[in-house]
Amino acid sequence: MNFHDQAAVLMQGTEYGDEKIKETMHAELIERLEQAGKERRPLKIYCGYDPTKADLHLGHTVTMRKLSQFQDFGHEVTFLIGDYTALIGDPSDKDVTRPILTTKEIEENAQTYAEQAFRILDREKTIIRYNSEWLSKLNFAEIIRLAQNFTVQQFLSREKFRLRWDKNEPIYLHETLYAVMQGYDAFSLKADVQVGGTDQFFNIVTASRKIMTALGSQPNIAICLGILPGTDGSEKMSKSMGNHVPITTTPNDLFGKIMSIPDEGMSIYMRLVTRWSPEKIETIEYQLKNGEMHPRDAKMALAFEVTSAFYGDENAQEAKDDFILKFQKKEIPESLTEFKLPVNAQCLDVLVESGLVDSNSEARRMIKQNAVKLDGKTITDWSMELTPGVLQVGKRKFRKLI
Repeated sequence: MNFHDQAAVLMQGTEYGDEKIKETMHAELIERLEQAGKERRPLKIYCGYDPTKADLHLGHTVTMRKLSQFQDFGHEVTFLIGDYTALIGDPSDKDVTRPILTTKEIEENAQTYAEQAFRILDREKTIIRYNSEWLSKLNFAEIIRLAQNFTVQQFLSREKFRLRWDKNEPIYLHETLYAVMQGYDAFSLKADVQVGGTDQFFNIVTASRKIMTALGSQPNIAICLGILPGTDGSEKMSKSMGNHVPITTTPNDLFGKIMSIPDEGMSIYMRLVTRWSPEKIETIEYQLKNGEMHPRDAKMALAFEVTSAFYGDENAQEAKDDFILKFQKKEIPESLTEFKLPVNAQCLDVLVESGLVDSNSEARRMIKQNAVKLDGKTITDWSMELTPGVLQVGKRKFRKLI
């Protein structure tokens, strides 16, 4: 594949909020690919992940999928674990100050990140680094020299900071250092390309490029990707919002969650979390627009692709068959996990003890939403004493009560 075709694939899903900036990044990427080709070297690519939580979800894999594309083209990919930037926490997408994590919490979370990343990235071709390697060695004079490249106005003009300023809510000095630290990451890694979400625009396009230039390095190229919405199709995917798709779930659950996204959310999912080419995506969108393909069939293909990427075609096909059995044919699967009812078992206790829900509060919420059924009949009383039968929560969870 020539450099122009490579760049077309690598720019897929990018957003900059300004067409001129996108054109500049596209042109720089082609130029850098040509330069590296003449020097017979791979481009150096990286993306940073702060271990603020233990588990990754599908939204995190958007940037990993892009890193994987760079690997497919033979470039050098670094998966950077931000154990030092996590001490601050990225303020880019938050309108409140992030809580400060302890070093122990960061270390525990970091241990799981790399293994989860290898579900997308090639283990043999991925370099794992920690930004404490260089950030922990900076002295105060060096931090001053880095900080002098920015004005206070630049930080206060950022959306989340501005909102907090307007609401008279505190903006702490240490939060402004996050972008400076990320810029130094790019310099330390001698990165040709930095990958991140659109919420990282200032950190990548402004901070990293400015610091690299100030320190005498060629500025990196920003690949800013759209933010994946959650299964509700509107809000950013987030574990706290309950609209996330965990990547450590089962094939059946993953397939079902993708099938639950709104029809209008399919295009961004196709662009951000599939291995499909730009041409294939354009063909599907054209067929949907002209009525040549039913949205259900397009979503089924999308769910199969995403599930296959994590679990392989065989497991994806089984998940598809299971989904059709449960939801398209409205049948209960033949094989169900059994749960032996204790004496005088109330619905609330059974839901939690059988593992259908995680807590009493979740059980009450599902009952209030009329999402709990016994043998097809909706349960409205959490204290109801249950009898043997098939207990169902939502659309995908079943237990055979005995």
